[in-house]
Amino acid sequence: MTRSSLSRRRFVGALAAAPLILTAAARGDNKKPANDRLTVGFIGIGVRARDHLRYCLNRGDVQVVAVCDVVKERREDGKKRVEDHYAKNKKGEYKGCAALTDFRELLALKDLDAVVISTPDHWHAIPCVLAARAGKHIYCEKPLTLTIAEGRAVVNAAKKANVVFQTGSQQRSEYGGKFRQAAELVRNGRIGEVKTVHVGVGDAARPCDLAEEPVPEGTDWDFWNGPSPKRGYSSVLCPKGLHNFFPAWRNYREYANGALADMGAHHFDIAQWALDMDGSGPVKIEPPEGKANRGLKFTYAGGVEMYHGGPSGCTFVGSNGFIYVDRDVILSRPESILKEPLGKDAKLVYHATDHFGNWLECVRSRKETICAAEVGHRSASVCMLANIGYWLRRPLRWDPKEERFAGDDEANKQLAREMRAPWKL
Repeated sequence: MTRSSLSRRRFVGALAAAPLILTAAARGDNKKPANDRLTVGFIGIGVRARDHLRYCLNRGDVQVVAVCDVVKERREDGKKRVEDHYAKNKKGEYKGCAALTDFRELLALKDLDAVVISTPDHWHAIPCVLAARAGKHIYCEKPLTLTIAEGRAVVNAAKKANVVFQTGSQQRSEYGGKFRQAAELVRNGRIGEVKTVHVGVGDAARPCDLAEEPVPEGTDWDFWNGPSPKRGYSSVLCPKGLHNFFPAWRNYREYANGALADMGAHHFDIAQWALDMDGSGPVKIEPPEGKANRGLKFTYAGGVEMYHGGPSGCTFVGSNGFIYVDRDVILSRPESILKEPLGKDAKLVYHATDHFGNWLECVRSRKETICAAEVGHRSASVCMLANIGYWLRRPLRWDPKEERFAGDDEANKQLAREMRAPWKL
């Protein structure tokens, strides 16, 4: 997780194996039998997915029935984790987890209620859209998509299919409620009129220039590369076998939107939340002069300016003080901003304390999640707009309603990408 070189101090000083059925929750029924379980499949079974897998295996109301990955060692490890867990609970052998290479085979499983998508960013949109069309509820990791056009396609597909969707921007739900507290204080005017927001995250994505390596046995590299331009295998992008770190595909624009979007999908998300902009975005993007990789400025319709730069996290500066929040800290000046509780008539935001659990609860209740597809799309869009600003190095005017740049064909070409055949949305 990239942290700014500007320190906080400086900145602040300035199912067992039973036959599977379509569950009541998946059908949208209000009532369900006590032993009803949601059946879940995993698309991508790397480091982050294994966290979600452990969570699911420890819930009695969920049964993992399939894992999918293009790397043999990862899908076999995922299958083993699932079957060992259920075998232990049954005190006997269990062989009820499918291990697949092609996610479309997983989506074709009849008795599957929901999917968890933890693939690289360039592989988010297509599985999301196809999962929605198949009627599967979706938990998809952040940033939601690689392009703004893909994000809108995901939102539309989820809405049309009426599936429950959660984007993995867990800062809204977890970390002791610090981010929720900050959002509520800002919305309720505790810092006065909001003037600026500073979001400290890493750099924009750059073109991939990695050297080609031999493809490891058991890795379907062509499938991993998928809709992105054809190139040779690199272990930097797709590490060999099992690994316990986050790969650097995040840095390259063919697969992601850089460190700016990796943690930006968390921190810009909180900024949008606090500014009550979950369904909108900025109207102007102004990159810094020269080749600086920090300092891009967003301007919102109401005049609030948001800057890419500062200490890790979000700093909200208003006419009466400021709030700084990150995963391990929340502070304010004056201190009374945090110490004095909000009144009974305060404007409160969505309250959840377990992000993945919120998704499962909403699958059963059919209520909207704390970070639904539209919200995840809008937060990711801010990161993409910043990338486009750094790539083009000139001011841009953005229409958040139409999701188009005003009078700028070159910039609008950046809103979508040409997918490598046979992949398409």
